[in-house]
Amino acid sequence: MIVYNKLWETMKKQNVTQYKLIHEYKVSPGQITRLKRNQNVSTHTINLLCDILHCPVEDIMEYIPSEEV
Repeated sequence: MIVYNKLWETMKKQNVTQYKLIHEYKVSPGQITRLKRNQNVSTHTINLLCDILHCPVEDIMEYIPSEEV
């Protein structure tokens, strides 16, 4: 399962809020909800987050085998 726990940590370190993602960077609130629920998001969204946060994909998401979730 792909989880986005690292996204929230990276955002906190860089002082980027969900409000800022939505209002300054025009990230859809629906995409934020999907990320919070560890649901599927497009590679476009992942790329956008990497651009906004100036970080590699590993700072946004990670794979955890299903039996460990």
